[in-house]
Amino acid sequence: MNFPVVDLHCDTALALLDREGNIVNNLAQNDLHIDLNRAGELPGYAQCFACFTTTLFNQSPQLTFERELEAIVSQIEMNNDKICQAYSTDDILNNQKSGLMSAILTIEGPAGFDFNPEMLEQLHRVGFRITTLGWNEKNPLTGSHVTGGGLTDLGKVYVKQAQALNMLIDVSHISDEGFWDIMQVSEKPIIASHSNSRMVCDVSRNLTDDMFLAICQSGGVTGINLYTDFLGPDANIDTVCQHILHFLELDPSGKHIALGGDLDGCETLPIGFHGVQDYAKLADHLLAHGLSSTMIQDIFWNNAVGVMKRCCI
Repeated sequence: MNFPVVDLHCDTALALLDREGNIVNNLAQNDLHIDLNRAGELPGYAQCFACFTTTLFNQSPQLTFERELEAIVSQIEMNNDKICQAYSTDDILNNQKSGLMSAILTIEGPAGFDFNPEMLEQLHRVGFRITTLGWNEKNPLTGSHVTGGGLTDLGKVYVKQAQALNMLIDVSHISDEGFWDIMQVSEKPIIASHSNSRMVCDVSRNLTDDMFLAICQSGGVTGINLYTDFLGPDANIDTVCQHILHFLELDPSGKHIALGGDLDGCETLPIGFHGVQDYAKLADHLLAHGLSSTMIQDIFWNNAVGVMKRCCI
């Protein structure tokens, strides 16, 4: 069954580029997990496109960030008969009514602008609406789920500045200590754009039950990740459902679960899922597990739109 989709995280902006930063893939049609032709099969589609930066690449993170931003913006403009950049929830809803898809810019790792909170206002004007505080390495803002370590003083400033601009703080990739530090200083809903349940798959990238409940209490959402490393061994689409069903045990309303597939950032996807077009398969499996169409509509669309609206996006 086909539902409209808001996906809170993908790495397609980076996947459009080769290692030298040249655009080698077209957003309209490609062999990646996401292209507009396949996404156009959905009755509505809003994709959060992450500009991913880390200090681990050979080229500077600043250059990587610039090239990704240039690539995704130019591809949106080239395909403006299919997709438009969205700056607000009103844009997302109006685009859907007009038969257009929406692109929302997000930050995955602030290394691309030297972790500088003062840059957030300029990036907000460009259209960035969601930001993590890092990736898998320790940085001037926080430790990661790999390194451990909580927020620094600069990290606390970063959270406050982002929230003052009504940018959503995204806790995916952060350390456990950093997560709880954010919860202490936050005054707005918090999201985990692409994280699963640690109870179902015990890896540090996933959320404990207490973390998920804290996100719910903040008014935020957790986006279900399709990377098999965070789903469990021999993962298939029913494994994805198990993560959703566990979160539903904690949040029977289903109002705090969304999608965040990590598409084009996954080395392996669950058996039976090949790309954005297969969200319809996930919907069918959820129906088979007893979820109502109303709840699936919430998970696939309404919950993500709702948290953006609550954050005044």
